[in-house]
Amino acid sequence: MRPSTVTIQGRDLQVEELAAVSCHGATVKLTEDPKVWKRVEASRRYIVEKAEAGEPIYGVTTGFGGMANVVIPAHDVMALQNNLLCFLKTGAGGFLPEDDVRAAMLLRANSHLKGASGVRRVLIERIEAFLNAGVTPKVRELGSIGASGDLVPLTNIAGALLGLGKHFKVDFQGEEMDALSALRRLDLQPLELQPKEGLAMVNGTSVMTGIAANNVHRGYQLLSLGMAAHALFFQGLHGTNQSFHPYIHKLKAHPGQIWSAAEMLTQLRGSQLVRDELDGSHDHQGEQPIQDRYSLRCMPQYMGPIIDGFWTIKRQVETEMNCANDNPLIDPDEQVCYHAGNFLGQYIGVAMDQFRYYIGLMAKHLDVKIALLVAPEFNNGLSPSLVGNASGKVNMGFKGLQIAGNSIMPMLTHLGNSIVDRFPTHAEQFNQNINSQGFGSARLARQSVELCQQHMAISLLFGIQAVELRTKKLFGHFDPRKYLPQQSLHLYEAIMDLTDCKPCPNRSFIWDDREQALEHYVECVANDLAAEGKCIAAVEPTLRSLYEG
Repeated sequence: MRPSTVTIQGRDLQVEELAAVSCHGATVKLTEDPKVWKRVEASRRYIVEKAEAGEPIYGVTTGFGGMANVVIPAHDVMALQNNLLCFLKTGAGGFLPEDDVRAAMLLRANSHLKGASGVRRVLIERIEAFLNAGVTPKVRELGSIGASGDLVPLTNIAGALLGLGKHFKVDFQGEEMDALSALRRLDLQPLELQPKEGLAMVNGTSVMTGIAANNVHRGYQLLSLGMAAHALFFQGLHGTNQSFHPYIHKLKAHPGQIWSAAEMLTQLRGSQLVRDELDGSHDHQGEQPIQDRYSLRCMPQYMGPIIDGFWTIKRQVETEMNCANDNPLIDPDEQVCYHAGNFLGQYIGVAMDQFRYYIGLMAKHLDVKIALLVAPEFNNGLSPSLVGNASGKVNMGFKGLQIAGNSIMPMLTHLGNSIVDRFPTHAEQFNQNINSQGFGSARLARQSVELCQQHMAISLLFGIQAVELRTKKLFGHFDPRKYLPQQSLHLYEAIMDLTDCKPCPNRSFIWDDREQALEHYVECVANDLAAEGKCIAAVEPTLRSLYEG
């Protein structure tokens, strides 16, 4: 159940809660815990006192980065912070999607609630106000190397929140305007930054982590859909459920493998389109091998590392979501601050490199099964290219759709290459001589998600046609509904509804090439996946199981 209100307190924020705010407009509430606000105020007071005393603190009484040897006099400490947001407004390219910017805003507020950043409460409350009013800063898609966090993207967020000038833009419930106009509409005043506040606002991993968290949210959905597509493919190919017997997988006890096998048994339970051989029986398959080919028989062993990888990535991203990641960090209890490097987005960069690799692996497995489905040598008696009306000699069925799916695969596997190991070592006067590329890696991962949604839409159309053709072969008609297990049935009905098709005993889903536009069907399903609509609802049990691990 998606929450309608999300309360943040500097800890325990989860991907699902973030997505409820970033993608679905859930209301944000700041914690009312007085201990949290006491720490926030204590860290702010510490910085103000040290700045007034002229004590050496990076970015407060010194310049930034490679110019940290420059001493900033007390009368310039506020000007230093405000100027920071001017010289860092250097983004390039187009703009990030609004849901990623909203995720970043939520995480910046959550980070400041740790009480280690030295910012005023009003800055955190302003983030809350913008999120709840549907006001989203315009943030360029290029500009962060993920070393001192996401300096340039966070600058555009901070400048808009503060109203530093008309050159900071926002989207106000679908209307683009400058930040000052947005503040007037919200009945808020522009703010000037106090010591360290500019640095605290821009020095951190919140943008890359927000993008990564949204990716994990969508990646879990794609993985759940992928498992459901596998279930359709198993039924279309008349595979055996024996490959998922618990005895097999307890002998190779990787958690992801065990989950994959158990999930497939759950999804196939009650299907009349698979060979039920859980009792250890084996039947000769005529010209087909007695056991399923590898892409079916080894499915848990193949998907297991992907599942394990997704669980690890989610844990790493959620840890980053709940951390303090600017510099310096203040311990208000001990009245001391530390020069540190929590802004380095290495965990996010590595996680998103791996995420893209796993997305490509998952899609490859589906693509291999599609190849089996269309080949009469391997599809256990179905028509070539899943032609529905075999009497129509000019019909080519899913031949073109397979080519379309194939065209996506090289891009997905190419995006699986790493970027974190390709950083420049000379950035910012050689000060940032290592950098995470976490922002770039997360953005590439979003591209993987969007490409995979298209490939998944294609895969699901193959699955629907395949179970109808198998039904025809086994039971003499094309309507599979009474033979499908529950989740397969829900997904089947969702896709038929999205494509405005009705199950028919006399015609398959795709019957005559000249009557139906497959491209339109791909678009309908892909749009539904992007909108988290009917198909996601159909696989909710798998998604819940995946989240629970």
